[in-house]
Amino acid sequence: MLERVFAYFPQLNSQQKDAYQQLYNIYKEWNDKINVVSRKDFENFYIHHVLHSLAIAKFVQFKKGTIIMDLGTGGGFPTIPLAILFPDSKFLAVDSIQKKLKVIEGVVEALDIKNVQTHWGRAEDVKLQFDFVVTRAVAPMVDLLRWTRGKIHPISFNELDNGLIALKGGDLTEEIKDCKRKVKVKPISDFFKEDFFDTKVITFVKPNN
Repeated sequence: MLERVFAYFPQLNSQQKDAYQQLYNIYKEWNDKINVVSRKDFENFYIHHVLHSLAIAKFVQFKKGTIIMDLGTGGGFPTIPLAILFPDSKFLAVDSIQKKLKVIEGVVEALDIKNVQTHWGRAEDVKLQFDFVVTRAVAPMVDLLRWTRGKIHPISFNELDNGLIALKGGDLTEEIKDCKRKVKVKPISDFFKEDFFDTKVITFVKPNN
């Protein structure tokens, strides 16, 4: 399954390939202590977690100096896969469960990743602004927008305007209606052909700071 990641991202250098290759064993070791990835699903680690996270990289290529917050990062997805791919961007992984951040910190240390920091607490309490907030299946859109109000910098320099990027799945009709905002929805199946992505999408919303 790792080969599929490499096939979709042929620009990877040897250091990045090595980091992705090591991810499985590092997460496996941590996951045996602190469950951040479903143990039943671990055999699908590269497709369901790494490649799913990297769908964001098909949606936007973060330029050097881009600052990203991962809201409710859990075990570090999408932060860790994206940080390996974009070493010149900075990531803040935020979660309210401290032991999950311990896993991320262990992965970062093992791979000597320089562009990831963690924050234990709620996104609302982070007193910084970001170019993008990314998140994976954490909460309904209306909550994500409320939690990130004032957190997204008003000036953009990437090809995509600054905003909230959420990995979602299923029927989002009511969720999008409830948030009363213009939401861009991009099927991940446009990028990746695995069956897992048939119901998965990327959603993008500009801030209302």
